[in-house]
Amino acid sequence: MTDINRTREGLAGRLEGIVGAGHVLTDALVMAQYLEDWSRRWRGAALLVVRPGSTAEVAAVMAACHEARVPVIVQGGNTGLVGGSVPPAAGSTDALPVLLSTRRLTEMGAVDPLTGQVTVGAGATLGDVQRHVAAAGWHYGVDLAARDSATIGGTVATNAGGIHVVAFGMTRMQVVGIEAVLPDGAVLSHLAGMLKDNTGYDLGSLFCGSEGTLGVITAIRLRLHRPVGRTTVALIGCASYDEALALMTSAVGPTARLIAAEVTDEKGMELAMDLRGLPWPLAARHPLVLLLEVADGGDASGLVGLDDADVVVGFDASEQSRFWAYREAQGEAFSALGVTHKLDVSVPLPSLAACCDELRGIVGAYPGMVAFGVFGHLADGNIHVEMHGPDADDPAPDLAVLRCVARYGGSISAEHGVGRAKAAQLHLCRSEAEIAAMRAVKAAWDPEGLMNPGVIFA
Repeated sequence: MTDINRTREGLAGRLEGIVGAGHVLTDALVMAQYLEDWSRRWRGAALLVVRPGSTAEVAAVMAACHEARVPVIVQGGNTGLVGGSVPPAAGSTDALPVLLSTRRLTEMGAVDPLTGQVTVGAGATLGDVQRHVAAAGWHYGVDLAARDSATIGGTVATNAGGIHVVAFGMTRMQVVGIEAVLPDGAVLSHLAGMLKDNTGYDLGSLFCGSEGTLGVITAIRLRLHRPVGRTTVALIGCASYDEALALMTSAVGPTARLIAAEVTDEKGMELAMDLRGLPWPLAARHPLVLLLEVADGGDASGLVGLDDADVVVGFDASEQSRFWAYREAQGEAFSALGVTHKLDVSVPLPSLAACCDELRGIVGAYPGMVAFGVFGHLADGNIHVEMHGPDADDPAPDLAVLRCVARYGGSISAEHGVGRAKAAQLHLCRSEAEIAAMRAVKAAWDPEGLMNPGVIFA
């Protein structure tokens, strides 16, 4: 029997005693779905997959892995695009890791109407949480296309953004408490949700954006919002990113609240049309299509100065859903072409148009490029770059995009995280002192280096 098999059998037996035999997976075919991320560019190997069903079980699992000095990879809905939720490639590390899935941690508490807060398990999907709080008359401020697959724990671990950041902020701004298990099995639980609590370090906030490198998030206390009421959604043809940015401010009336501003390029529109069977929505073709959603009572009173624009306006839910489909289908539409390079970056708004124009020139000229898109969350400067054609293992086009963004003072990761994909490029947007400080936190909380090795830090 090989050393790997002996380690697997020994640890598997102990973990089965904690979570039950049905929740320790060792069969290669069953494990396969956990070992490749949604982009299909990142895949690895694991000793086994374990699926604890409570914080107590997570703590016992972590203690067992820590005692055995076995690394742990934490995974939620596995909708990541940067290799942060899957193990490293076989042979790239000294020991195969255990993959810990949080999908069974799905408990959702009652919405507290006094505080406008709710506590949910890390494995609950974003869509389930949205529906849960909506039934109680509240709104959760984070939304993204993978809402029915992405878990709340995963969105917190990556500090996810999505389509409503301009209105409600990133995930970090929705979190008022966290329960998590440290690498040695110790439990940190701070779920009271007090808005004023100045008793030292805010340990929970460190988990927001930590990408599984500090411990396992098991439950989150979320801040909720009152619903904004009826909205109006418009699609507007634009000739340039500069024009789209200008319309984002000039077309929203002073009494309306901007809920979302998204931009999609012509190629992305065509791919979405093919995927979803949609028609071109405007009277003429344009290089870019701007989507604006404003809270204005749903009568379009919040949209101004568009008399000469090529625009269509959606009032009812079905129309608005169809308009959003052009934007939300982008990731899936490019993936339908085959394995695609998917990059998520952000740029200061004053430099956004120039950076996007330069990116289009760089990407379009790259050898072997078949199709590409430069689109995204216009209001917060978060741009997604999709590239199909270059070999999936070729890092050069990714690096060209990241270096371009860095020249404009941007970030190499806006909302998906650093993961394994961008760890070697962290220096492009973080100083040596910042990286050293983050490494010091990692070393203090995970001195054995067992949590998600290779993620964030190369």
